[in-house]
Amino acid sequence: MATNCATVRVSMLCGVLACGGGNAWAQAYPFKPIRMVVPFPAGGGTDLFARTLAQKLGAVFGQQVVVDNRSGAGGMIGSEIVVKALPDGYTLLVTSSSSHSIVPHLTRKPLYDPQRDFAPVIIIASAPNMLVVHPSLPVRNVKELIALAKARPGAINYASNGSGTLSHLTGELFNLQTGTTLVHIPYKGGPPAVIDLMAGQVSVLFTAVPTALTQVRAGKLRALAVTGAKRADVMKDLPTVAETLPGFESSQWWGMFVPPQTPSEIIDRLNTEVMKILIDPELRARFANEGAEPVGGSPKDMAAYLKADVEKWGKVVKDAKISPE
Repeated sequence: MATNCATVRVSMLCGVLACGGGNAWAQAYPFKPIRMVVPFPAGGGTDLFARTLAQKLGAVFGQQVVVDNRSGAGGMIGSEIVVKALPDGYTLLVTSSSSHSIVPHLTRKPLYDPQRDFAPVIIIASAPNMLVVHPSLPVRNVKELIALAKARPGAINYASNGSGTLSHLTGELFNLQTGTTLVHIPYKGGPPAVIDLMAGQVSVLFTAVPTALTQVRAGKLRALAVTGAKRADVMKDLPTVAETLPGFESSQWWGMFVPPQTPSEIIDRLNTEVMKILIDPELRARFANEGAEPVGGSPKDMAAYLKADVEKWGKVVKDAKISPE
């Protein structure tokens, strides 16, 4: 990727804080409540990150920041609301890679172009998936899984959180980069996939770290690797897939966008304030419970990363011959 999300870490946040907008317009903003649209249901990871930011931004701005959950169509319904909103900084979008890097490739008539129709503000956080297997599968690491899959083409299945999810596309990326043919079995979410994996109904699963971590620690599942560019803080002894398969990387990310044509001064002000918030130890601990790490960076960093991520998953969808709906 042109810009790797894992390299734009909190270590660089402090050095950029002084770069926020400084003109009178930015200083006057905001003078009324802000609407923060979340295009997914309440209670999920995106909602948690949004509500955490809303609370802290509200305290900084002295204005209420109201979270508005508008779910549907894989995040496209809520995202389109922001595309059509006034570009005045009072309608924000907090969303994930699902709505911007993946869903548009899986939809025959997407409601927006994720790069053209939004102005990026900041990458809030990222999180890898975990590659886990049933303990009966005779593999202890990624190399052994690849060898077994090649020896038994089409005979090993992998579960996902659902068709078109990052979990699904991570499995297809694995197939494409290893030349294996793990067979996809979609579920309606991570928890039911984990239940069937523990029961031995499926053999392999790519899922969010918190979804399977308890079962891994209890010995009910075997973790082989994480899919991010670096090892996860929550399991530092667990290698990355890339340590065996160079170049392999799959991470969920969460970011903030505003409507196109929003003044750069307002974007810079939002970026600066969120950067400060991402350093907060309480926030970092809350994100860690979700298996995520704060990221940060500039709007340009986010634009570059989004471009690379959109292209990456578009190629996976095409090469894996996944038909848009």
